[in-house]
Amino acid sequence: MNKNSNLILFRVFIPFATGYFLSYIFRVVNAVLAPNLAADIGIGPSSLGLLTSVYFITFAAFQLPLGLLLDRFGPRRTEAVLLMFAGLGAFLFGRAESLTGLVIGRAFIGFGVSACLMASFKAYTVWFDRSKWPVINGFQMASGGLGALVATSPVEMLLAVTDWRTIFMLLAVFSVFVGLLVLFVVPEKKQKQGSEPLASQLNGIKVVFTSLKFWQVAPLVALSQASFLAIQGLWAGPWFRDVIGFERGEAASLLFWVAVAMISGWIILGVLAERLAGRGISLTATAVAGMAIFMVIQFLVMVAPPSWCSVIWLLFGFFGTAGIGAYAALSQKFALGLSGRVTTGVNLLVFVVAFSAQWAIGAIIELWPVGADGSYHVMGFRYGFGMMLALQVISLIWFFIATRIMKKDEIITST
Repeated sequence: MNKNSNLILFRVFIPFATGYFLSYIFRVVNAVLAPNLAADIGIGPSSLGLLTSVYFITFAAFQLPLGLLLDRFGPRRTEAVLLMFAGLGAFLFGRAESLTGLVIGRAFIGFGVSACLMASFKAYTVWFDRSKWPVINGFQMASGGLGALVATSPVEMLLAVTDWRTIFMLLAVFSVFVGLLVLFVVPEKKQKQGSEPLASQLNGIKVVFTSLKFWQVAPLVALSQASFLAIQGLWAGPWFRDVIGFERGEAASLLFWVAVAMISGWIILGVLAERLAGRGISLTATAVAGMAIFMVIQFLVMVAPPSWCSVIWLLFGFFGTAGIGAYAALSQKFALGLSGRVTTGVNLLVFVVAFSAQWAIGAIIELWPVGADGSYHVMGFRYGFGMMLALQVISLIWFFIATRIMKKDEIITST
């Protein structure tokens, strides 16, 4: 790599990767902070699930407008401005004295980091050669994994010297810093081609959302990824405490290693999918197989003895990333010009379902009485996790039904 390439890597990749690192801290930090939030604000599991999941719904709601903004104003300005809202959200969250205040802050956070992945992907297509996209995108995902690592044991250790409010004040300052980093370090690159008319962009969204090719696999991806996000981002920590009997430090440590497994999953499963594709096995088939394995692991989470806990949860982190491969698989089914709308369309579904899942699991847990020590009943966890697993199984069945319908249509068309 020459000197100019190194400079572009530093000025483009580092700022956007730092933004995604930050967004993942926000996404999963409540898994460690849940007992503090419940004790200080006095909220139950249903409210805790709603609070944490608000991140997902505001994130999801902005995905389709985000695609239009990225095309019109570019990834640099779009992400820099949005990160200021993330900083405002973290400030409001850290100052909140009620559930309403926390929800408002969390909503601003989700809105503010909604561009951290899609803006980076957009920037990399502009600044890096097509052959480098898989590698650079893989490292981008790994930067999010590092954020998940920081949000586990390091946050738990930080709580020994400060409180959760100070942590969010630090995150507010860091959000503003990253926004300025993106704005002033990332160079601007004018593209020669004209912008696609708005009417054409909106019609492209319609093409994606009315296609059976999209709905064949999108529900499975949405439910698989949403279950992973909802559980890893909040309910895994209380599960370790109340079902397995871990102390807070032990729970944070296992969450740390789950995040390590997640990073490994993104890298290893991505490389495996690429190699299998070279042997004629489609990206869709590899992603669906990985998501099916993830379902088996979720079942084991609910029924296996506590002595299996560490191994099963490491596998949970590893195979929970399998659905990411379906993003590329879906993009390949559509024209190149629609790839951004396909990706943001899937993201929209994933985060809407993640919002619903994280809240619903909390509502189910609350059907059982909370212990005097603030612990949640094991059956609440099992029914909540079981609900998400059942929906994934249904979506897997639908995948095979839709595949048969599409094959029949192909035969009819060819004759």
